[in-house]
Amino acid sequence: MIGPPGAGKSLLASCLPGILPELSSAEALEVSMVQSVAGMLEGGRISRARPFRAPHHSASMAALTGGGLKVRPGEVSLAHLGVLFLDELPEFQRAVLDSLRQPLETGRVDVARANAHVSYPARVQLVAAMNPCRCGHLGDAALACSRAPRCAADYQGKVSGPMLDRIDLHVEVDPVSAADLALPPPAEGSAEVAARVARARAIQAGRQAETGVRTNAELDGDALERFAAPDEAGRALLLQAAEAMRLSARGYTRMLRVARTIADLAGAPRTGRIHVAEALSYRRQPPRA
Repeated sequence: MIGPPGAGKSLLASCLPGILPELSSAEALEVSMVQSVAGMLEGGRISRARPFRAPHHSASMAALTGGGLKVRPGEVSLAHLGVLFLDELPEFQRAVLDSLRQPLETGRVDVARANAHVSYPARVQLVAAMNPCRCGHLGDAALACSRAPRCAADYQGKVSGPMLDRIDLHVEVDPVSAADLALPPPAEGSAEVAARVARARAIQAGRQAETGVRTNAELDGDALERFAAPDEAGRALLLQAAEAMRLSARGYTRMLRVARTIADLAGAPRTGRIHVAEALSYRRQPPRA
C-alpha cells in the first residue's frame, strides 16, 4: 500500500486478520509448534486466531528471518499462516528486506549457522506500507517538498526490484479528509467480507484437496495450469499484458494465482478476461520519476 501519512494504511493492515478464516486444527497445530519453539506458547494453549506480526523497521536480519546464538524463529516464521506487516517499508535495511525473498518464494526459511542448520515454516501473507516519498506528500503541491518528484524515485528505490516482483498487489491509498470521516459507515462491514473470503477459501480447499495445496498462492506447475488457467480471452489478455508490462516468469505465474483468487471471490467456475484484467490492474509498479 502506497499513500500519504494518515491515509489509514496501518489500520487497514491491522484489520486484515479479522476477515481471514480461523485456523483449521492442522493449521493451529503448525502455528503452535513454531510458537512453542520460540518460547511464546502461553500456558500450552493452542489458538485458532491467525498470527499478526508487525516488526519495527529497525529489526535485524536475525529478528526477521531467524537466527541468533540459540537459533530461534524470526518474525516471518512467527507469522506463519497469518499476516506479516512491514510498515515504512523503505526504512528497513535493504539487506534485511532482501532476506525475505527466499521465504516468500518457498514458504519456508532456512537458517544456517556454525552450530545449527534449521528450517522453519514461513507461509505468510505479506502486507507492506510506505509513503510515496520521504516527506509523504508527493501528490499534494502545497505540502510536497522542493525535491519532488525526484525524492519519490530516491525513496522508493530503496526497495529492490526482485523484492517488488514478489508483491502481487500494488495499491494506492488516497488521503482521508475530515469530510470523509463524517460520512456514514460503509454498507459492507468486516463480517460480510469475512464471509466472502471464507467461501472463496472453501472453494479452493475443495478444488485442490487431492493435491494437498491449501490456497491458490501455493499453486505451481501442473496444478497451476490445471486449476488457474484462464479462458481463451483471458489468456490472450495476459499474454498481451506480459509483453507490454515486461512481466517476469514469476510475475506471470503470480498473475495467474491472483486472477484465480478474484474468480473464486466472485464465485466464477473459471478464470475469465475480467478477472485477469483486475489482477493486472494491481500489478503496476510504484511510480518512478
